[in-house]
Amino acid sequence: MKQVSFLLLIIFLTAGTVVAQKTSKPGNIIIVSIDGLRWKEVFQGAEKQLITGKKFISQDSAQVMKKYWAGDEQERRIKLMPFVWNTIAKNGQLYGNRDLGSKVNVKNPYWFSYPGRNENLTGYADPKVNSNDYPDNPNKNVLEFIDRQKGYKGKVVAFASWDAVARIINRNRNGLLVNNPFEDLKENNLTEAEKLANEIQHYEPQIWGDGERLDANTYALAKSYIMAKHPKVVYLDLADTDDDAHEGKYDFYLDAIHNIDAMIGRLWDYLQNDPFYKNNTTIMVVPDHGRGEGDQWTSHGSSIPHANDTWLMVIGPNIKAIGEVKNNGQIYQDQYAKTIARILGFNFTSVNPIGGVINSVMK
Repeated sequence: MKQVSFLLLIIFLTAGTVVAQKTSKPGNIIIVSIDGLRWKEVFQGAEKQLITGKKFISQDSAQVMKKYWAGDEQERRIKLMPFVWNTIAKNGQLYGNRDLGSKVNVKNPYWFSYPGRNENLTGYADPKVNSNDYPDNPNKNVLEFIDRQKGYKGKVVAFASWDAVARIINRNRNGLLVNNPFEDLKENNLTEAEKLANEIQHYEPQIWGDGERLDANTYALAKSYIMAKHPKVVYLDLADTDDDAHEGKYDFYLDAIHNIDAMIGRLWDYLQNDPFYKNNTTIMVVPDHGRGEGDQWTSHGSSIPHANDTWLMVIGPNIKAIGEVKNNGQIYQDQYAKTIARILGFNFTSVNPIGGVINSVMK
């Protein structure tokens, strides 16, 4: 009888171990890239010098102040990014508040868009990737790596507001679905939401040319696809923040941040109510580079001080709920790719020297 009881105990413990291993590796991840969003707005909210002056405000200044300004920093950043501070800060992690000794930086020497996204997705700060006009990326990225893993083939997709993303991911090499600006979804049996998202992107004003579309349309296409097809890995690349900043419109830049925060929040709410994604999906939010300070906030690149200062957010069922991280040492964006794979239970490797896992992210 004791032997039977012992065997039953072993079976029970083994079964428990299997369950723990299975649930400790969330099956889905959504990576959101926000182009050129400064750490200052994330952690401090609207900057007084910029929001109170007239140089960079083009809308009704009183309305802008009412919407985004508060004397208290904690209140101010909640006004700008309520989902981040009411949900991610309570249930996930935020890195990059330099006032608390948390440092995140790009490792590539260029501090602009293509090199930053390449570093994020490949784990390699390639010195040869030195232009936004760079051709198809020769470096293997974590998205195509995951697409080759069991259970993930054909379930890794990307939606972008900037057409260079197709080259950065190199869809010509790996065949991933990368929906670029003004490209329609062409899968069979499109839902009405997908058809509408296809349609309305062609009615939007092409403010920044035919190579970029507004984030609202990119989000609509991505979310309608997520709801209809249930991909396991989604890369959502948003760019309004960088475009508004380059035009020197601080109020529009703040609006873009606020809207992206709302998009991520609504997407998170959807994930928590869909059985496919509920309790099994991580959201990781990253920039590609930072921006300058003072009047140089509009710019970035290696000649602009602090444009290499960045940040990281992550929330999910297997992420430590430690909130705003303090004194974590130094993190580089070349660590994102390997961390993304590890969250799904994989070990991303490359022929290139890539950054290591951010171990503090996982439980």
